Amino acid sequence: MKHTDLAIDRAGTVLASVEPVDVALVFGSGLSALADEVETDFTAPFADLPECPGGGEVAGHAGRLVVGRLAGTRVAAFAGRVHRYQGLSAREAAWPVRVAAALGAGTVVVTNAAGGIGSRLTTGGLVLITDHINLTGDSPLVGWPGPAGGNPFVPMSDAYDPRLRAIAADVAGELGIGLAEGVYAAVLGPNYETPAEVRALETLGADMVGMSTVPEVIAARALGMRVLGISLVTNVAAGAHISHDEVLAAGQAATGDLVRLLPAILGHL
Repeated sequence: MKHTDLAIDRAGTVLASVEPVDVALVFGSGLSALADEVETDFTAPFADLPECPGGGEVAGHAGRLVVGRLAGTRVAAFAGRVHRYQGLSAREAAWPVRVAAALGAGTVVVTNAAGGIGSRLTTGGLVLITDHINLTGDSPLVGWPGPAGGNPFVPMSDAYDPRLRAIAADVAGELGIGLAEGVYAAVLGPNYETPAEVRALETLGADMVGMSTVPEVIAARALGMRVLGISLVTNVAAGAHISHDEVLAAGQAATGDLVRLLPAILGHL
């Protein structure tokens, strides 16, 4: 099927020699270590790939694509991502997923570092995303008609695939890894939230807040991909003295659980 999206068309041409993949993995702040576990047959910096948006590097995001096998599954692992707060549109921020579509991925696993809202979630814990609230003021479908000129009015009631969530929960239970569930709120950033904003987010029903993920998820659904999302709670939202270094340190501390969990999930797909 011919796509109208230039990132997909050009990526498909430039990456034509790369063996197709089944699953795309997008790693958030401090969570890229799992890309090192991939049995690699292709790797490249983001800057060398077609239609990669600019905006500068962000600490904790390696900025490279790794293609190969993980737990016997063909994967495209994006070690890092791009963000709207780098001066990009939501369409540009969804670039990793659009490239993954060119590589044939039918499933996308997105991870992120997020601030915890309320007292239910613990810092350092992994959370299965059940739904999201888009507060970024943008959508990756603006100006883009969707795959093959299709309908841009994409249903989002099942944005995070129920079957994939059930698999993840079962696997986490088997491994003894705590995996809560929650709603992710996406904001523009890069500043962190004020206490009043956090209270408002809690009233809206959000359990975590972050600055990524949602553009990728919307684009993935527009492309007919299934989505699994996992957040790492790196800090208490609006906590005192919060810093990006704190977020990265928490991400590195939780890498062990993620390194065990994601390959095991892939083995059940």
